[in-house]
Amino acid sequence: MKLPAYTPYDGSSKPFTIGLMPLDIGRWIEPDGDLARYLAEKRGLLAAHRQDVFVAEDDTQAAQEECLALLADHLCSAYPDRYSRHGDIVTAGDTEVDLTDVSLPPLMRAGLLVEDDLVIMRRKDDGWHLVAGHVSFPSSWSLQEKFGRPVQAIHADVPGFSEGTRNAALITRIFDNLLVAQPVERMNWSVNTTGDLFLPMSKHRRPPSSEDFTLADRFARVERQTLRKLPVSGDIVFTIRIYVDPIAAIEHHPRAAELASSFATQLAALDEQQTAYKGLTLQKAELVQKLHSLAQQLAPA
Repeated sequence: MKLPAYTPYDGSSKPFTIGLMPLDIGRWIEPDGDLARYLAEKRGLLAAHRQDVFVAEDDTQAAQEECLALLADHLCSAYPDRYSRHGDIVTAGDTEVDLTDVSLPPLMRAGLLVEDDLVIMRRKDDGWHLVAGHVSFPSSWSLQEKFGRPVQAIHADVPGFSEGTRNAALITRIFDNLLVAQPVERMNWSVNTTGDLFLPMSKHRRPPSSEDFTLADRFARVERQTLRKLPVSGDIVFTIRIYVDPIAAIEHHPRAAELASSFATQLAALDEQQTAYKGLTLQKAELVQKLHSLAQQLAPA
């Protein structure tokens, strides 16, 4: 069982906070050994669910092209062991993407190069809107439902982030002030009953589970999110990389006892509304108990 790449439930990323940190541009995208598997699933989803995983407003073509060019240059420069370029063809393992293939929208081509989902946000009179997206691996939300909406409406059901809240105003201010030379990143996490990457159903439509389970049956779904401002259009590229591991995987981590304990503490601290949003109303207490038990088992004698 492989070790989790990121463990924001260790307390380094508090749930339901913005928690943005400056990002070294060299770490904008982080391809790894799962690249081929993610790209294959993206291609399959485009074939079967294109309307669910790709959206774009008509006037976003130039911004999409800008994102594609920036991404291709970054990948081939930063990861020559994983990406190569011959003319307009970028190769990643068994995947070839023609950067000039007009049969596919530019953002779709970009998304077929990386494990990350890609969203373009644009400033309009009433805030920053989701104007284009290639989102293959939503974490229990619908791209079609969010398409065209301002960020405050996108976050309407997130506790503490709806329109009129301090967090909503702060996000708009952060987007407004984001510098081309200084991207940012944040981490988010949730718990699911499946390791599937494609989870388009909204949480409020997904029945919570109350059956008996082990930590191997529950999956920590971690999102590494970045924001990078495009230098020409001024739009913002929002990237979301999904990592999914059975919670039991932390047992093999060098800081296993600490992680289990902090994970339990993070879960226990969620209030009723936050717990419901994460779909854990019927599971939180048992999850906390199991994680505390694991921490005790793994604690040094």
